[in-house]
Amino acid sequence: MKRNTWQRTAVREALSARDGFVSAQELHTALRSAGSPIGLATVYRALSDLAGEGDADSLQSAEGENLYRACVSPGHHHHLICRVCGRTVEIEADAIEEWAARTAAAHGFRDPQHVVDVFAVCDRCS
Repeated sequence: MKRNTWQRTAVREALSARDGFVSAQELHTALRSAGSPIGLATVYRALSDLAGEGDADSLQSAEGENLYRACVSPGHHHHLICRVCGRTVEIEADAIEEWAARTAAAHGFRDPQHVVDVFAVCDRCS
């Protein structure tokens, strides 16, 4: 675990204050607008560390950009994300977990890890 600097604290607090997923650039802009001298590279590093430690969810948008939000559920989980408004719901994916284990075992692999995020259009946006 990394030491808790003022920068990590600022990023964690700014992330917790946001609803839904946000890019590092958006979070950096919000921090700078609030008067913080934090640099963009520091925001990227802090978000990556928070995601690695399980304190933030991280996913890749449909456009390929990494997005983050304060972690709601501990442990491995999946998301259903609206392509229009970004609303996010955590979903159960037992069938995917079983498929990943079977597929890995069938090819002589162990300890499979995966990322599954489903992008769709929510009922409010359709």
